[in-house]
This record gives sequence, structure tokens and C-alpha cells, in this order.
Amino acid sequence: MYLETKYAQVIVGMLEDAQDIGMCHVVLQLQGKERGLEPNDILFFDTAGAALEYLDDIDDRNHYLPGDTEFPVYYMHVDRLLEGIKEQNQLIINEVGMNYNNLENLKGELTKLGFGKKVIEEMQKQMEKGVPEFTVYDRVMGTAKQVDLTLHFKQSGQSENYYFNKFNVALNNGKPLEEGQKYRVISPNLQEPGKNLVRSFENVTEAIAYFKEQKGDSKLVVGKDAAHSTELARMEKGSVNYVEKDFAYPYKHPARTQTFFVERGKGFSAEQAVNLIQGRAVYRDDLVSTAGQYKAWVKLDMDTAKDRYQNYTTLQYHVPTYGFELEKVLDKYGIKELDNDKKRGTLIHSLQNGNRPLVTVTKEGQETRLAMEVQPRYSQLNFFREQDGKPEKREQFLKEQQQGKKMEVAKGKGQAKQQAQGMEV
Repeated sequence: MYLETKYAQVIVGMLEDAQDIGMCHVVLQLQGKERGLEPNDILFFDTAGAALEYLDDIDDRNHYLPGDTEFPVYYMHVDRLLEGIKEQNQLIINEVGMNYNNLENLKGELTKLGFGKKVIEEMQKQMEKGVPEFTVYDRVMGTAKQVDLTLHFKQSGQSENYYFNKFNVALNNGKPLEEGQKYRVISPNLQEPGKNLVRSFENVTEAIAYFKEQKGDSKLVVGKDAAHSTELARMEKGSVNYVEKDFAYPYKHPARTQTFFVERGKGFSAEQAVNLIQGRAVYRDDLVSTAGQYKAWVKLDMDTAKDRYQNYTTLQYHVPTYGFELEKVLDKYGIKELDNDKKRGTLIHSLQNGNRPLVTVTKEGQETRLAMEVQPRYSQLNFFREQDGKPEKREQFLKEQQQGKKMEVAKGKGQAKQQAQGMEV
């Protein structure tokens, strides 16, 4: 089978993407050596039965057997076609160059911003395909809800270099996706009656938005592949007539979103962005204004309307002018980790990134573990129970309060002792 093509790199990318979403069966038509195989000559199906049924329809319409014509039509598994394309187009694939200095620079930027190995590997995979613009997805579990991250990459119009200038975060109201699962919107293929179009999403916000854009019959499902999925929502003739009970709230209440802009690895880190969208404050010592560089605690203002770019504006509490000094506030509390220099440094760094680290405090005479976060606006710390996240009164953990209790206990013991001695006499 002749599979040489000038589109080898693009087709390899298509086939690898098809593998990822479970569309592992293809029907292709070969147009001869002069033209070669093109991306539009390949159709993807989720089952062998669907692909073979389509092939039978072609036979019935054209009255010839597959492979028995000038431009033959074939069915095969995507793995076999991918192997054949790579084998017959090694030189073409190798000739598609990529600036590896650019790749290494982007790897460094992502690492600096705290993105993980999975994100970096997916970025490299997309860059090697040579597509001019692409997105990479990641997700992390926040304090109580899943946070989706969408990274945007774009190739320069003047060179082959790619740039990473922004990423979006979305705090979702739905259940976290299980490993290997994706959202899918399934709708009829208007060009091929009886067939379906399937579009996959890792981000529930994008999946819901795309589903709502459909005009005819459509389904929104979740699962590891199209054949093993749970239906979440359905529409008929453009009107939604079913939303699964547990999915109703996230469907009706859009995720909280924010776009963060970065420049050559400088900006809010992934960890900071995840905490900001959850309503917490983070510390930056490299902010820049017309007056120069400055330090401040930053928080998203979620009590006012978003700007024209659909972003929350920020509240900033400048250091030291605002008056909130983290280490001085920490030293007011009886926190065990502060007695160890290494643990103290780790705790401060975690709080500056907006996290809720666990700390050891004394409550009712017993050591207990609580989550803690900063509240720069009020120059305070907030404490929460580890088990259920419910708040605890901060005053009970102040050193002065604890010292007062110790004195009261000591005084009570002294009085009891004197009374006991008096009774003995």
C-alpha cells in the first residue's frame, strides 16, 4: 500500500490524537502516487463495526470491492496506519524541523511556573506536530473542588518559535474527573447521515459551552471512551430536555474563571493561580509599576463585576506600607512548626503561595492539626479543622491567650493545694 505523503507530520498527529480519544478505526481512500494521501482522505470511527458498515455503504453506492479500483478504499486499525505512515515517510517526518532551543526555553518557563511533567510532555508532543496554535490541559484538586488549567501556545508569525503567554484556571462545581476519563459531546454527522461526530474535552467548562452551542440532537457524556460513558445532558432539536441530577448544579452554575498572563516564565505560578481562584491571597515580591518594582499580597476581587476581558480585578496590600507582616503575625500564635527553622521557612513559603498548610497547635490541652491561611486585609490568620474544613476561633491559639490559661490553671492548682493543706490541719 502506497502511503507516502507530504502531509506525513500532520497525519501522524491526527492518528495519535485519534488513539487518545478511542477513535481507533479508520477508512481511507488512496488517490494515487501523484496526489498522495491527504488528511481529508481519512475518516475515523470508534468501533470496527461502524467503520465496516461505512465501507459496505461505499461498496453498495459504487458497485466495487475495497481495493479493486483506481482509487481504492480501505479499512484498517489506526495503529497499523500509523506504523505504515511512519515507515514510508521517515525522511519527510525527520525533515520537519523544530527549534529545540525554543523547546528547552519553554520547558524552563513551565518548570519555573510550577507546571508538571505531564504538561511539558504534552507541549513537546504538540510542538513536534508543527501546528501553529494549540492548548494543553491540566487539572488539580483544590481545597474542595477541582481546578482546571488550560495553557495556550502560539507560534510566531515571523519564525518557527512558540510562545507561552497565558493560561486559564477554572474552579468547577462538579465532581472531579476520574483518571482516564474525558467529557464528550456526541452529535449527528450532517455530512454522513447515520454517523456521529464526537468531540472530547478534559475541561467541563469547555464541554458544557460546546454542548450548549449545538442546534440539533446532541448528548454530553463522561467516561473513558464513547462506548463506556455516562450521559450527563441531552438535547433534542436544539432544546435541552435532560440533565443528570448530580450534574444539574455545575451545568447551571458556570465555573469561576480567570486568565493569567505570563512573560518568559514570569508571572503568577500555577500553584498561586489555583489558590487565587479559590479566593485566597498570594505574595509577590516582583510586581512592577511605573514607579518600579514592589512587593504586595494579591487577591482577586470577587465582590465586584469582572472587567471587559472577563477577568476579576485584583486587590493589593503593599508590603510594608499596608502593615501586614506575616512573620510578626505568625509569632503571635503558638504554632509548633515555628520552633524549627527549616519547618518555619517551609511554612512561610507555603502561605505566601496561597496554600492552606497543616500546622500543630494546642487546643484544650491537646496537640491538634489545623489548616491555616493568611488574611492580609485584616492582618490575621484563619484556622480550619482538618476533617471538615470548618473554621476555628483564632483567639484560642494566641500565645497570650494560652499563657493566660496556663496562669489560671497554675493559680487554680495553688488554691486547691492551700485548701487541701488547711483541711489537713
